Amino acid sequence: MANRVKEIWASGKAVVNGWLAIPSGFSAEVMAQCGFDSVTVDLQHGVQDYQSMVQCFQAMNGHPVTPMVRVPWNEPGIIGKVLDGGAYGVICPMINTREEAEAFVAACKYPPRGNRSNGPIRSGLYGDAGAYQQTANQETLCLPMIETRTAVENMEAILDVEGIAGVYIGPSDLGFSYGLVPKLDRDEPEILKIYDKLLKECDKRGIYPGIHCSGAAGAARNINMGFKLVTLLNDSGLLAQFAKTSVQQTRKDSGGRA
Repeated sequence: MANRVKEIWASGKAVVNGWLAIPSGFSAEVMAQCGFDSVTVDLQHGVQDYQSMVQCFQAMNGHPVTPMVRVPWNEPGIIGKVLDGGAYGVICPMINTREEAEAFVAACKYPPRGNRSNGPIRSGLYGDAGAYQQTANQETLCLPMIETRTAVENMEAILDVEGIAGVYIGPSDLGFSYGLVPKLDRDEPEILKIYDKLLKECDKRGIYPGIHCSGAAGAARNINMGFKLVTLLNDSGLLAQFAKTSVQQTRKDSGGRA
């Protein structure tokens, strides 16, 4: 069960990640054919649930994308369940301390590294019988989210936790916690300074920083800064963005006839 995200990172390139808020296997299937390296089902802020997550994974299965999930919270039951359902990576929100990061990793990993319960009901279908348990600890990715002032203060302690593959920045909540307007592509000097430190600390430890972006321009800018995983908005946002642009262009080019 080789993880393509890990392979891309090993090649020195950045991962372009899709994001699914719409609970539809069909829209997941469409997104999986658009060139993304990985696609993440959002169980925190989207309108997905566990069953729709499984449907999205099934729809994406025939395409070369790595299926990942953002879980609702740092809770071992749902973390183990999304991994059992076939997630190759777990993004966990609001990790603020080393202890919380350690608990997250423990929930993701089988013994002796962690305390994940054995029962890979769907993920176990990948490969030969018993092969999943032999490689899961190495191949499944733990990505704690750094998105608060407290997490920034504890950044180095969080990054030191054995078993995390990297971290994922939530720019909206991060800015919010510093008294700024929530938005994805940030340009405030105090936030950019945090990014700069994070990138350097990740590089020192050989782990990979990711970030949520509002589109291609922001994603490219963050890759050029040094981020190794960038998310291009989400499916509902991309749908709305292109639809709005198309309607506006139609009205403009029709010379006021629409």
